[in-house]
Amino acid sequence: MVKVVVVYGHPTDPEAFENYYMGTHLGLAAQIPHVSKVELSKFIGTPDGGKASQYRMAEVYFESMEQLQAGMGSPEGVATVNDIPNFATGGVDVNIAEV
Repeated sequence: MVKVVVVYGHPTDPEAFENYYMGTHLGLAAQIPHVSKVELSKFIGTPDGGKASQYRMAEVYFESMEQLQAGMGSPEGVATVNDIPNFATGGVDVNIAEV
């Protein structure tokens, strides 16, 4: 199993980020084919009570690298990736991990 890990930096306007992320972006992402599981996280702090270094994380799982490539290369996957600049004002890191 493999996953795409998307980590978002702190946005300039968290309320606008959340509204767009929940209302628009996740709807696009839900259409990506071959996805077997999705986990969404919102960081709430560090063990010592400090501010988290990042804002949110999305983990999108696929059964194989071939399915990941097919899903992310599909029109739905491309549309989802192309939508990120519309709301990710705090920057974003995207990586692929093996589970």
